[in-house]
Amino acid sequence: MPPHDAKFAVDSPRVGMLSDVPEENAPGVTGRASPRSPYFHAALSGSTSTFKASASSSSLASTSITSITSPPRPPAGPRTPVPSIARPAPRSISEVSISSAIGRTPSGTRTRPGSPSTLKEKDRDRDSRDREKDRDKEKEKGKEKDKENEQDGDRDRERERTGKGPKAASTNGQPAQRIRNTPHLPHAKDAEVAPATLMYWSRAPVYGLLPPHGLRAHSVTMVDTTAWMFGGCDDKGCWRDIYHFNTETMQWAHPEVLGEIPPPCRAHTATLTDRRIVVFGGGEGPVYYNDAYLLDTTLRRWTHLVFPEGSPIPPPRRAHTAVFYKHKVWVFGGGNGMEALNDVWTLDVSVPTDKMRWEMMETRGKPPTPRGYHTANLVGSVMVVVGGSDGRECFSDVWCLNLDTLVWSQVKLDISYRRLSHTATQVGSYLFIMGGHDGSQYTSELLLFNLVSLNYEPRQIAGKPPAPRGYHVSFLADSRLFIFGGFNGNVVYDDVHLLDLAGAAYLPQVTSFRIDVE
Repeated sequence: MPPHDAKFAVDSPRVGMLSDVPEENAPGVTGRASPRSPYFHAALSGSTSTFKASASSSSLASTSITSITSPPRPPAGPRTPVPSIARPAPRSISEVSISSAIGRTPSGTRTRPGSPSTLKEKDRDRDSRDREKDRDKEKEKGKEKDKENEQDGDRDRERERTGKGPKAASTNGQPAQRIRNTPHLPHAKDAEVAPATLMYWSRAPVYGLLPPHGLRAHSVTMVDTTAWMFGGCDDKGCWRDIYHFNTETMQWAHPEVLGEIPPPCRAHTATLTDRRIVVFGGGEGPVYYNDAYLLDTTLRRWTHLVFPEGSPIPPPRRAHTAVFYKHKVWVFGGGNGMEALNDVWTLDVSVPTDKMRWEMMETRGKPPTPRGYHTANLVGSVMVVVGGSDGRECFSDVWCLNLDTLVWSQVKLDISYRRLSHTATQVGSYLFIMGGHDGSQYTSELLLFNLVSLNYEPRQIAGKPPAPRGYHVSFLADSRLFIFGGFNGNVVYDDVHLLDLAGAAYLPQVTSFRIDVE
């Protein structure tokens, strides 16, 4: 890359600027950030899409089913004459088999070898043994399947713990599609018993057409009960796939889409606007985008939004945030590879696609410092911004932008937590802030931010939480918080975890509230 060419300046990150942190690992240390700087930009040692992590995708293991032989017949005992009595009620198959083995009918009447009745009994006995054998085979197959599922679960947990595991076979440079026909129920032998009112972590029993690779810095958008996942990257590069996840059945699907499909990208935003998803920005490697695409989830068709020449367009960026308010997509912050940003732009989506226009918004009051890898949630008419980083510092502050008055205000916190590459999901009158990086390491901690008191509150949570990670996604569906994928500095995850919220999440809720800002 020419070092002095102006057109490449935006794609030439420098030390201390906004970066994906920490993508480099200390030699010989698994899952920990390099001690030289947690914000070291990967582009200085190669492409930003090249990591030292191992792919967390794995092909499904198959276990052969061994043939099962029928159990030996019991030896014939001493023959004791049995008087002829009235025909008893039908007995079990095993009783019939034993009776036939000693040359008697079920009623106890002796028969001559070779007689028609004896031949019928032998046929009936053979059929009974065959049925018994079939049932035994089915039981053994069931046991083998359970064992296979448990082994797969153990392998998944071991890969999650160590970051090692088999990779899916690839064809023509593309990972092979993974298909799981039955859900793998979680097997947590060391899980503690917890009250039904406590929030509880567990791994989701997913199945279907699974993504063939791990994902980080991807997007997930909820439409009814279906989560639409797009883009993201693993240790090989970025992707442009669309995957469905049904939150009711836990089934993955890989639908076909039409139209102008966006290029592979990561750290973009995907905003729902009346069953349409607006994807903006992101990038791949050292390239940053400012393109906007619209996915119609009903027609499953992409449209590349084209704006008149000379009209205002946001600069290229990734690691920004976006919310939807009053028929507009509001974009804040991010980074362009050289510096972090704190500007605010809107895209009017209430008009036909050829009429959509960008507008830069002039805000009032002291704005947040430039940042990326923060979160933004729309609460009423207020956009709440939490944490983030400018490439040099990991922030712990919380800011509010009133989208009606365009006035910024900073929240005064009693206690604060530094976070970047985390997620924040609104659950009633709380923000559930999950995982991320605290400036020194990745975490799996779940923080609850009260939107009424505007402070953090501790809450007891049971179960086994996901491994520490950032660059994941989270969303709320059917009183459960879902976590998809992520990255821990070494491993790119492909797992799905869920938090059953229960009474501990909802009982303290305030049902009607507003954030009191200007």
